[in-house]
Amino acid sequence: MQFNPFLKAIKTYESGKDIDLIAKEYGLNEVIKLASNENPYGVSPKAKRAIIDHAHLAYLYPDDTMSELKQALAKRYNILNENIIIGSGSDQIIEYIVHAKLDHSKAYLQCGVSFAMYEIYAKQLGVKVYKTPSLTHDLNELGELYQKHKNEIKVIFLCLPNNPLGECLDANAVFEFLENIDDDCLVAIDGAYNEFAAFKDDKKRIDPKELINKFQNTIYLGTFSKLYGLGGMRVGYGIACKEIIDVFCKLRAPFNVTNLSLKAAVAALNDDEFVQKTLENNFSQMRLYEDFAQKYQIKYIPSYTNFITYFFDKKNSTDLSEKLLKNGIIIRNLQSYGLNAVRISIGTAYENSRFFEEFSKNF
Repeated sequence: MQFNPFLKAIKTYESGKDIDLIAKEYGLNEVIKLASNENPYGVSPKAKRAIIDHAHLAYLYPDDTMSELKQALAKRYNILNENIIIGSGSDQIIEYIVHAKLDHSKAYLQCGVSFAMYEIYAKQLGVKVYKTPSLTHDLNELGELYQKHKNEIKVIFLCLPNNPLGECLDANAVFEFLENIDDDCLVAIDGAYNEFAAFKDDKKRIDPKELINKFQNTIYLGTFSKLYGLGGMRVGYGIACKEIIDVFCKLRAPFNVTNLSLKAAVAALNDDEFVQKTLENNFSQMRLYEDFAQKYQIKYIPSYTNFITYFFDKKNSTDLSEKLLKNGIIIRNLQSYGLNAVRISIGTAYENSRFFEEFSKNF
């Protein structure tokens, strides 16, 4: 059977390994997952209550206007409902961006290493990919590549902070960069982890309202999968001018987010106590990872997210990941990105202590 030839160039996305399967395969009583950047403190109590209270709605199709969640987000960001589109995770909004702006005659631009789904969705359409020589976001390199290939490049993805590396640009530098981008090039600011960055350093905070008011060719992407602890509910959103949202609505399948997911997202958005606890614990525990890296002379990029990435010179990241896996610690090997590195989600104090214990034995 013949398939679209563009698919040959695509590497299948590697998702995090399942805890139960690993436990069964290796005969383990305890498995700690530090691979997918999930919230180690679980589901927001308010969101959990909302799921239970609205379980009886599971047989109904959801409100396809998603007005309750849009209104909650509109209030949070001081924007209008018409500036918001809701997706099954922010990944789905990325797909809308690619389908709305790109085809096999066009290209998109990103830094050297960033979220894998940008490239996967683009290559499904045979889109050309331009990447900077630097792994992390270098605005000079991005600007040079854009100016050189601006007739082709119709989308730029800026992941702020960047997954899987963790670095983050200052907001004012991003806005200066946007001044030199043509109106017909759509710039996506992927803010999946931006709440973490803003908590650590307010200069990293991207205000979606300010962004879309100044630049009509931008879209801000957010998610409930990380800070809000709803990775399993699959809720993301895009914030942009009405013209962009109206086009994306033509690509959106009806009822793309479930009743329970919508209710949980509204509740989680308003659980300030849970959010504050998550942010404070994340960065207090991350300092332990930085100290650990310095102790073992491991290279890392200071992270503005809920994960940290370790780079190795002599050790092999695949071998190390497998050894940890057999001892019940799941981390993300970054060999698929062409890096001899691992990404570790920041867990609870106990989970992190177990990581340090097993890593020390195998490093």
